[in-house]
Order: sequence, then C-alpha cells, then structure tokens
Amino acid sequence: MIGKLNNKGITLEKMLNTALELYIGEDAEKVREQLRGIMTHYLNDINIQALLTAALLLEENFKVEGDPVSLMADELIGIDIAEYIGGKKALFNFFYYDTKKPGILKELPPFLDDAIGGFIAGCMTKVFEIISSGTSSEGRERGV
Repeated sequence: MIGKLNNKGITLEKMLNTALELYIGEDAEKVREQLRGIMTHYLNDINIQALLTAALLLEENFKVEGDPVSLMADELIGIDIAEYIGGKKALFNFFYYDTKKPGILKELPPFLDDAIGGFIAGCMTKVFEIISSGTSSEGRERGV
C-alpha cells in the first residue's frame, strides 16, 4: 500500500509530519515514533488497504471539479477509516484534520485528502490512547 501512496506523493514521512503539525503536547519525537509504528501496522491491514485503494481508484476514475459540497462519499471513506482504527473518538480527530487541512492534506484531491485525513486521525487517536494508558504501541496493537 505504501508504494501506491508513494506514487501519489503520499509518503509515510509526509503523513507523520502532517499528523504532528496539529499535535499539542510534549515529547513530539516519542509520539512520532509511536505513530510510525501504528501507521505501519495499519498500512498492512487489509481493510485499510481496501479503503485507501478505493480512494485512489475514485481519484483516477471519478472526476469532479474541486470538492463540491454535495460530494459526501469522500467524507464517508475518511470517517470509515478513522473509526475503524480509532473508534468513535477518532471521528472528532477526523473533523479536526479535515477542517484544518494541515500538511499534505491541503495538497490532495477530494477522495485522498479525506482518506489520508481519516487514516492520520485514526492513528493519532491510537497514540492518544497509548499516552493516556501508558501502554507501549506494540503491546497495544497486539491487545496487551
């Protein structure tokens, strides 16, 4: 999946930078490394791969001018990705990233900005859960 995203200029480093652009807190480097692990984990998840592939295919095969207000399918993909990764809490993060459009999100077309925004929001929500629980990201993803 990361190869397909890289082909569109969406690298792991750009997603990490985008995520941390809105981060308010201490020890950003520790958060970055936890986030890297979580993102890598979910980029290998078949469901996330399917939803990101759907967004990529929609960008290639479904042409819209700009990001029309009547287009909701892009938001639904972003919401589904965010909630799949981070549960209902991630929904609020998704709308925060979707509204602010930090980093690469402001450069991406409609389906990809919401899909990647949802991915970042879901992963950041996982990081917040880890920080608040004091559990390592590895243990958290294995259900420990």
